[in-house]
Amino acid sequence: MGVKKKKDIQVAAVTLSYQDLETLRSLADVEGENLASLLLQCVQLTDGVSQIHYIKQIVPLLEKVEKNGLCDPTVQSCLEILAAIYFSLSLKNPLKKVLASSLNGLPELFLTEAIHSFTSHLQEELNTTDLYAYRKVIENISSCMENFSLGRASVNNLLRNVLHFLQRSLTEILEDNRKFAGNHIVQTQLMNDLLVGIRVSMTLVQKVQSFQGDLWKASSSPIWQSMCRLLSIFTKFLCDDDLLQTIQSTSGLAVILFIKTMFHPPEKIPELISSLLLRSGDCSGFPDWLVSSCPRLCCAHVPGSALLFLCQGTLAMLDWQDGVMGLSGEALLLDTAQVLFTLSSQIKESTLGMFLARILASWTNSALHILGSSSLSLKHSLSGNSRIAGRLLEYVYTHWEHPLDALRHQTKIIFRNLLQIHRLTIEGDDVITDPFFLDLTKSVLRLEWHIKGKYACLGCLVECIGIEHILTVDKTIPSQILEVMGDQSLVPYASDLLETMFKNHKIHLKSKTISDTWIEQWHETWVSPLLCVLCEGNLDQKSYVIDYYLPKLLNDSPESLRYMVKILQTSIDAKTGSYSSRGALGALMACLRTARAHGHLQSATDTWETVVSSARIKQGLIHQHCQVRIDTLGLLCESNRSTEIVSAEEMQWVQFFVTYNLNSQSPGVRQQICSLLKKLFCRIQESSQVLYKLEKSKSKLEPENELAKDQPSASLQQYKNFMSSICSILFEALCPGSSYSTRFSALTILGSIADVFPVLEGVELYLAACVSTASETLKKTLQTTPPVCAHHCTPRPSAVYRRNAARQMRLQGWSRAPDLGNTYTVYQLSHDIDAGRFQILMECFTSTFEEVKMLAFDLLMKLSATVVQFQDPEKQHSVFQAALELSTSTRPYDCVTASYLLNFLIWQDAVPPCLSASPAQQVTCGNGDKSAAVVERNTLMVIKCLIENLEDEISQAENSLLQAAASFPMYGRVHCVTEAFRKLPLNHLQLVSEWRAVVEKLLLLSYRLSAVVSPVIQSSSPEGLIPMDTDSESASRLQVILSEIQPRDTNDYFNQAKTVKECDVFDLEDLSASVSSIETSAETKSKGGKTCDVTAQMVLVCCWRSMKEVALLLGTVCQLLPMRSVPECSDGLLTVGQVKEIGDYFKQHLLQSRHRGAFELAYTGFVKLTEILNRCPDVSLQTLPEQWLRSVLEEVKCSDPSSKLCATRRSAGIPFYIQALLASEPKKGKMDLLKFTMKELLALAAPSDDPPSAVPQVHALNILRALFRDTRLGENIIPYVADGAKAAILGFTSPVWAVRNSSTLLFSSLITRTFGVKRGKDELSKTNRMTGREFFSRFPELYPFLLRQLEAAASTVDSEMEGPDRHPSMFLLLLILERLYPSPMDGTSSALSLAPFVPFIIRCGRSPIYRSREMAARTLVPFLMRDQIPSTIRALLATLPSSTDQCFRQNHIHGTLLQVFHLLQAYTDSKHRMNSDFQQELTDITVCTKAKLWLAKRQNPCLVTRAVYIDILTLLTSCLDRPTKSKPPVLEHLDFWEDVRELITESELITGFPWTFKVPGLPQYLQSLTKLAIPEVWAMLTEAEGPASSIPVSFSRLLQSAFPEVRLLTLDTLLERAAAPALGEKGLPSLLGSMREELLLLAMKESHPGCFCKVLKILHCMDPSEWLPHTERCVHLTPKQFLIWTMDIASSDRSEIQSVALRLASKVIAYLVQTCQESQDSIVPELKQWVQLVIWSCADHLPSESRLAVAEVLTSTTPLFLTKPRPVLELQDTLALWKCVLTLLQSEEQAVRDAATETVTTAMSQANTCQSTEFAFCQVDASIALVLALDVLCDLLQQWDQLTPALPILLGWLLREDDGLEDLLHSTHQGEDDYVFEKSEVNFWAETLTFVKHLSRHLFQLFGESGWRPSHPGALSPLQRTASEQRRLLSQLSSELPLSAEFVKTAEYTRLRIQEQRTEAGLRLLALLDAKASAQDPVS
Repeated sequence: MGVKKKKDIQVAAVTLSYQDLETLRSLADVEGENLASLLLQCVQLTDGVSQIHYIKQIVPLLEKVEKNGLCDPTVQSCLEILAAIYFSLSLKNPLKKVLASSLNGLPELFLTEAIHSFTSHLQEELNTTDLYAYRKVIENISSCMENFSLGRASVNNLLRNVLHFLQRSLTEILEDNRKFAGNHIVQTQLMNDLLVGIRVSMTLVQKVQSFQGDLWKASSSPIWQSMCRLLSIFTKFLCDDDLLQTIQSTSGLAVILFIKTMFHPPEKIPELISSLLLRSGDCSGFPDWLVSSCPRLCCAHVPGSALLFLCQGTLAMLDWQDGVMGLSGEALLLDTAQVLFTLSSQIKESTLGMFLARILASWTNSALHILGSSSLSLKHSLSGNSRIAGRLLEYVYTHWEHPLDALRHQTKIIFRNLLQIHRLTIEGDDVITDPFFLDLTKSVLRLEWHIKGKYACLGCLVECIGIEHILTVDKTIPSQILEVMGDQSLVPYASDLLETMFKNHKIHLKSKTISDTWIEQWHETWVSPLLCVLCEGNLDQKSYVIDYYLPKLLNDSPESLRYMVKILQTSIDAKTGSYSSRGALGALMACLRTARAHGHLQSATDTWETVVSSARIKQGLIHQHCQVRIDTLGLLCESNRSTEIVSAEEMQWVQFFVTYNLNSQSPGVRQQICSLLKKLFCRIQESSQVLYKLEKSKSKLEPENELAKDQPSASLQQYKNFMSSICSILFEALCPGSSYSTRFSALTILGSIADVFPVLEGVELYLAACVSTASETLKKTLQTTPPVCAHHCTPRPSAVYRRNAARQMRLQGWSRAPDLGNTYTVYQLSHDIDAGRFQILMECFTSTFEEVKMLAFDLLMKLSATVVQFQDPEKQHSVFQAALELSTSTRPYDCVTASYLLNFLIWQDAVPPCLSASPAQQVTCGNGDKSAAVVERNTLMVIKCLIENLEDEISQAENSLLQAAASFPMYGRVHCVTEAFRKLPLNHLQLVSEWRAVVEKLLLLSYRLSAVVSPVIQSSSPEGLIPMDTDSESASRLQVILSEIQPRDTNDYFNQAKTVKECDVFDLEDLSASVSSIETSAETKSKGGKTCDVTAQMVLVCCWRSMKEVALLLGTVCQLLPMRSVPECSDGLLTVGQVKEIGDYFKQHLLQSRHRGAFELAYTGFVKLTEILNRCPDVSLQTLPEQWLRSVLEEVKCSDPSSKLCATRRSAGIPFYIQALLASEPKKGKMDLLKFTMKELLALAAPSDDPPSAVPQVHALNILRALFRDTRLGENIIPYVADGAKAAILGFTSPVWAVRNSSTLLFSSLITRTFGVKRGKDELSKTNRMTGREFFSRFPELYPFLLRQLEAAASTVDSEMEGPDRHPSMFLLLLILERLYPSPMDGTSSALSLAPFVPFIIRCGRSPIYRSREMAARTLVPFLMRDQIPSTIRALLATLPSSTDQCFRQNHIHGTLLQVFHLLQAYTDSKHRMNSDFQQELTDITVCTKAKLWLAKRQNPCLVTRAVYIDILTLLTSCLDRPTKSKPPVLEHLDFWEDVRELITESELITGFPWTFKVPGLPQYLQSLTKLAIPEVWAMLTEAEGPASSIPVSFSRLLQSAFPEVRLLTLDTLLERAAAPALGEKGLPSLLGSMREELLLLAMKESHPGCFCKVLKILHCMDPSEWLPHTERCVHLTPKQFLIWTMDIASSDRSEIQSVALRLASKVIAYLVQTCQESQDSIVPELKQWVQLVIWSCADHLPSESRLAVAEVLTSTTPLFLTKPRPVLELQDTLALWKCVLTLLQSEEQAVRDAATETVTTAMSQANTCQSTEFAFCQVDASIALVLALDVLCDLLQQWDQLTPALPILLGWLLREDDGLEDLLHSTHQGEDDYVFEKSEVNFWAETLTFVKHLSRHLFQLFGESGWRPSHPGALSPLQRTASEQRRLLSQLSSELPLSAEFVKTAEYTRLRIQEQRTEAGLRLLALLDAKASAQDPVS
């Protein structure tokens, strides 16, 4: 854990006027001991911190003077100057407070004179007329009254003038604010001035003593008149909605405060304020001065916001303590509550809603204060059962799910205070038995756990009544809360509630018992569920529990750690964990990590010795579950003490971890690893300081552990060695071909090392630069030679040296000195960087991932300048040329590489000298700015070079865009320029004139480039705009498109369509020969001389990326470059005109582009521009966004046919344009632009009777969608949701398709904005719902609208109109309503109840549209309380027709049945089955259901409704107790079970099916019928003599069905029972055995893929001995033939069937091998075929399911084929299978690697292999499983004595590349394809050289340490010749590559490097073997 650095305090120094300075000089004495001398010394300092020391000496000096009893003129003059100093200082300057504090102790002798001086200076301040000085004067008044006696006395003396000044200043500031309307910056400042003025006025009234008298209360008193005028001003502010709400709020406080101060008698104040709040309308009771000052408050309508803030003032400014205001105060309290409740239903704006919540919380606090001594009537009015308490509860229930956290917090306060209020009203009664608390607790516990408000309220109840009662109601509550902690949104609330509960429970148990036995019960309640979750919970749940709950538990009860460790230690071997489960080891590591990080473990040494063994630590570091590894690493790295010594054992373990854990695919895991290691490095650095001090001082003080006491120098050396070894591991990991994740991890860790152990040369260079320009005194100080520390550290300045240097630099005026802190550096990364490692970092720039490039660049920038350099000038020049070449590559990521290379060359001053031709570019350097000047010069040269190239390329592109796209796409150049600007510090440029010319030229080129590519982007079909058609008809169609965009095109290429010959590629040479419009001088060869293959995608990519880069460049230019607001500005680069041109450019392209990539990225640049404009002081620029917005809205409204706005593609860039303009509007303002825009758009979006065009409506709907999706608008957009929903719902009824489409998109956005983002697959996730009360409280207009629309929709379902679109909006209405559910208040309050919607939803179930009927059924469920469901079901069943009815509609029946089914499904939820009334209610429902049984029989001709009815019967039979022989049915008198069996017997399952699949609903009916029959079949099997025996249905009969739906469901049932026998019936194995014939026959003839797959799975689950011997009898195939048949199926490409067949074939072959021990030779061909099948199934082109099957097969056959002491297979086949294991361990898919790891784990756990590694029987990660697999294989080869025959195979693994050296040779001679969208199979995880390193090391050990010897003298010669020839070819290929091949030929270079290292490893091994063979046989 790092140490937080203190923030530097900046103190502005005191300055005096020349006259005052001369006065002090004249008064100063020679000795320098009087006050004038002291002040003179003080003001001559330039450092404010140093001046504080002198100011503190003033009063002690005056106390000495006081002893003389005289106040001489010198002191008087000094006091005058002190007063001037005080008023000149700013409010926030610490000097002001120090001076006031000092002068508070002024001796009495000088008080009068001091008051006079301060009064006179304050008067001068008050006389100012400068508007911009008012703020400073107001702040001075404020500071005078803040703990400053002299200042308060001065204000008292000038009270009349002060009040007059405040009145004048507030009036003038308000007037000025109106003048600057539109200038946000000035207005914001003026608003702040107003706010400060109001607050100072209030402070004045509260603190100044004069108000205690009555003289000023006369109406003629000037003070009284000023007070009345101020009150009038505050009233105006209060009612002015154009002001900020904070000003209105503060004005409300001020109004009440002034009334309280001015009104007499005080006891009448509550009545007066009640009259103001209740708006009685009678002004006669108000005093005249109040009516004249506040006429609007007394007699006119008051806005709701003003009334709200008056309530706030009432609660805040009046004294509510102990009922001092009497009964009138109580009445005022109740009146205030009434007003607030009224306002709560009227307020829509979110900010006012936030104010209301705070004020209600304040009201409850006031109620608590007054209840201490209140009347009985008030207690009755505020009790829990009162109306006010009910309204408060309603407010809580409505807002406890509000999206604003602050509002939810206020809701919690209100609820807590409400409980306390009720407690105070029931004095002496038992809280636990109080009915209010009991009912409230039950109602809260009944709520679902997904409701966030439940946690806060339950926590408040626990605090109020204790946990014991709640645990009595339900003991499983801790487990229930832990269960929901898998949801991130609920975790903070759940953990806080648990903390409240276990703390309360602990206190309760401690108070009940004297001994410590209570801890066992506490552990059982709170710790045991935690351990259960840690071992068995899901991943997210465990992570959140560890992060949020575990630290709180341990902090409260550290002694529980031992209990946890004891339990987990005993469970580790039983619960080992896996890739998806942490197991007990993971839980243990998590607990220990948390304990150590929070200081509950004393030291690491104690931990390893007493708590956990080192073996467990190593197991944790390589555990298969990533979080176990992270927690174990965290245990090693984290500590609550930043200086705790890192032990040698810890360092060894960290090295072990880093070796195997860099290549993690999970970004979260990588970030955690890097973060933890950085913490460790910080500990090393911090603890090294302790060790240095110990070594230096040899102190006798006891260090914090034995390691530090014994050998600090040895520990320091260990630190240094450890860091060096870590760096070696990291650089070794950055090998050619290393994965992105490895590179990211290694570079991030190296960057952390560079940060934690900084380079020191920069400090010394800085000091040297300072010396060059410092004064002689400073030079003398700085040039003092610092001492050198002798022990393992870099020389650092001494403490004295640093202090003197920093002090002298401050005295000389240096604004900021470097941090020369007292730090020693134990290690420096730059010392371990050589030329090879520098090259490794440079090669990281070639990564296709920009994050890797960025990390490498940042790391190189952190290293010492002496380390990062090019040794060869030729190499430097080649890198520059490579960067220029890459900047025009057709591969987009190459230009990113180019930008990093160029920036690196710029910053390292490695730009080729040929660029610096102009002498004007030489800049003068001073004050240490040399490096900045060099960077500026280099950047300018590089940008000029890029611009020159870009200009030439644009000129060529204007002639031929095709050739530009194929040979030199220009976007790369622009990207490099943009990145160069971003890296350049632009605030202090010296070459300003040159930069202005460059910027001007750059802008012109940007516009030219945009003009070249914009015709493609602005085409109505940009994705295919290139003549690639091969026939004249296609070319003529293309001509239509070209003519459409012709008026806006300037490119000759687009003049006509071209027909080209059919070929694989498009050759420019052929095109130029056949088309005259392309100049013949434009070569058809690319830059490299080869013909260009051009595709439509290449042209499109070139165009839209060019537009993207131009947009980003312009945005960056506006964002970073300093602006020239006036032409004569010396340092600005951009003119106002240029900014406006850029804005017009963005407007044109955003409004006209059709390609999404183009306008989305133009939007990114435009956002940067608008953000700058809104902060720009230039008013003309500041108002541009508003002008543009109004202009585009007018264009949208006009719907002119000639408009270029795009009405398709969701209005293309128009929403983006408006979104950018609105999102940049200051959020703290009134958001006037947003209000205006929403008003206009909502008016356009609303349907009109006869619109001239639908285009404006479409645009408006699309723009609204974008605005509602924009999270930056936050709660400001919420007030418009209701109107947006209305527009979307009504728009869905439009006859125009475009309007309906846009309405649907808008509606979807509104659903997301209102109910939150859907985070799971569940369409109706509980977290994406809200109570109807909350929804309609937030959007009250929607309640009548939705009800009215739903009524209209429901009224059309029975109409006779044809067509399904009778009321299209029904679907949208139901989509909203299904996300609502009843509030807890719905039973007690009828307002906003959901009950009126229920009849209409039921009626919507009759809709002729199937989907709408389903929606209505789902919507109905949440609208009913649980106790309403049974009666509703019975009522719905009663509406169904009888069998005798002649006229009925199947749609009505279907809708009703669906509603019954969904309601019954919800009612039979397992949580409610234990209720006593459940079975009785179910009995009543069954009676009603039985009455309509005809609907399930043939009497009902509709199969759809029959299916739903049967589903209802299935649901009922699953809930009712099934009758058995020993247990007769409860419902026998109803004949229910007989009816069900009769239904099955008479069904088509028995009688046959007369229909085909053409009959509607047949598949659904078959599935429902089968689901009903299968439980009866199981019942028949379990009790053959029972009632079920009469059913003539069996599984065999079901499997013989002609319909696959029946067979599939039956097979699913059998497979489910077979795969989980523990859950199955006891007779299942015998059942499957008896069905073997049916299953085998079905396997042979099944044609349905799903059924066939299920049959194979069932056979795989069965024991082969049960069915394989019978194959010849059943299907006429011998077991061997069946095996071949299975393997043939496994060779097919259908992934699921292939993988299942492979598993089955493997099981069969294993059975045959085990049962045919004597005749194994007979199945050798099949074994070889099976091995080849396994190898083939590992191929990358197959789905991952295939590789998972291979891993599972290898795991199951490991003991038989991989590790058997006497191998079954030939060595070549055995090694081939092992190679499959190694291949799968390097798969890109995590699941495949984890499955392959199981194979290795199984191999390590065999009797003959468990000794080969230390990790046998452990769950390990794939990275180390690769090493362990090689360990086991090498051990087995020695056991088998097969080293010699295995050598060629293993050497082949080492040498051979998968695609061969010939392909490598071929690839280096051909160019790369230019098909930018074509991707080949790439494994981003596997690292060839990592595998080669492990394999090489194992082979060296295997053959070097064993007794191997060659079979004959020349055995190694062929292998040596092969390897030597391979090395020769590689050498030849390397020589043909260019000098900077790593950049320009990255793929070829990387492959060559990899193959070189493979070859070298092979040659080294062969050399070793040759030497060993020679040593053993010296004769040969």
